[in-house]
Amino acid sequence: MIIGRKPEQKELLEAANSEYSKFVAVYGRRRVGKTFLIRETFNYSFTFQHTGLARGKMKDQLLSFRESLKKASGKKYNQFKNWYEAFFALEEWLGSLPDGKKIVFFDELPWMDTPRSNFISGLEHFWNSWASARKDILLIACGSATSWIVNKLINNHGGLHNRLTNKILLHPFTLSECEQYSEANKLGMSRYQMVENYMIMGGIPFYWSLLKREFSLAQNIDSLFFNQDAEGLSHEYEQLYASLFNNPEPYMQVVTALTKKNKGLTRDEIVKYSGIPTGGDLSRYLNELEWCGFIRKYTIMGKHSRDAIYQLIDNFTLFHFQYIQGNKNNDSHFWTNNIGSPLHRAWSGLAFERVCLQHISQIKEALGISGVLSNVYSWRTEADENKGIDKTQIDLLIDRNDGVINLCEMKFSAQEYAITEDEEMKLRRRRGNFIDATQTKKAVHITLVAPYGLKQNSHSAIAQNEVVLNDLF
Repeated sequence: MIIGRKPEQKELLEAANSEYSKFVAVYGRRRVGKTFLIRETFNYSFTFQHTGLARGKMKDQLLSFRESLKKASGKKYNQFKNWYEAFFALEEWLGSLPDGKKIVFFDELPWMDTPRSNFISGLEHFWNSWASARKDILLIACGSATSWIVNKLINNHGGLHNRLTNKILLHPFTLSECEQYSEANKLGMSRYQMVENYMIMGGIPFYWSLLKREFSLAQNIDSLFFNQDAEGLSHEYEQLYASLFNNPEPYMQVVTALTKKNKGLTRDEIVKYSGIPTGGDLSRYLNELEWCGFIRKYTIMGKHSRDAIYQLIDNFTLFHFQYIQGNKNNDSHFWTNNIGSPLHRAWSGLAFERVCLQHISQIKEALGISGVLSNVYSWRTEADENKGIDKTQIDLLIDRNDGVINLCEMKFSAQEYAITEDEEMKLRRRRGNFIDATQTKKAVHITLVAPYGLKQNSHSAIAQNEVVLNDLF
């Protein structure tokens, strides 16, 4: 049973039905459902399939490959000395098969590339000299180590340069897809609870699969994250980054630095907080974290790209730093005991903002501007007494081509959100500061994004638009 993933399935099946050989890379973060997608699309039927060994040495990788080939072909093979021998044996067997498309699936391919193994050279020779010269091979390479896939396959400057015919980056589920998953698995969650869970787990299907339908959401979170005796997600943070990057420490240093400021850091600030010197290595860490969806790089409206801000947006990582690291007493009911606390309120406001940033297309659709050319920005300015401008931060601006800018305010509330007199004045000042600082000639509409919308009162008219929970689905 596949939830969503229709475009990805279509692309895989079109590659299988092509009259030419195809080389497809499917990549994305740990637990996002890459292997499941491929297996379900092809009904678990492959001509040859092999999974790399986690932390296996070259000898072990080759031994495992031999066993996979033996199982598929029914033949016996001597131990392969290197990857050239292994791929030659695969070529020989595939070439002996009857006419028809032959689907070759390498799962966790990056694990097979051990130090000094010349694996990439062997793979290059297999594809360039044999498979691509035929019309009947579909080679699917899959792996969680996104940085490896990008650097060794997508951006390869050697023999595999421009050899990939399809690149499929598997994104986490949207809220709509999480709802489909929840209903299919009879989790019995309301949309508000789904948003709460998305704020913790993001749209990672495997994490959602761990939820028990007989538990409340709070019981599930306590069980998965804070019960030290249960096998859950309490140690997933370290495993997540280790699965994505061969040397995860500097990436985790960058992520830890980005927790210092919720609104994000400049490159110079990342250098200051992480201790990593500026240069090519830092650029690589930032680029790869962005490819993996852990951070976003955004340009402040009116600023140069060199002044870009890097912001941590991964829901699971944010929850780890806010809660799991904060559980100093090993309280197995830490989540339940903290609901409604200042810690919980601070986290939920920030986490809801992240969910909104991950559903901008849905917000645009709710505003009726899906077809309007627009750019998305964040914006901040320091105080300027001479101009009467206060220090201001706006996390989401939608700059539209039809003469309007939506200044979005995101508020997480379990009921209709009531704007007070003080808040109305604060919103007026924020809009005024933005107009004065940018000198924009466009109309600036205050747009409230809140689960249950605005409570109508004498101050609610300050918001020209509202986006509610159902719109995010």
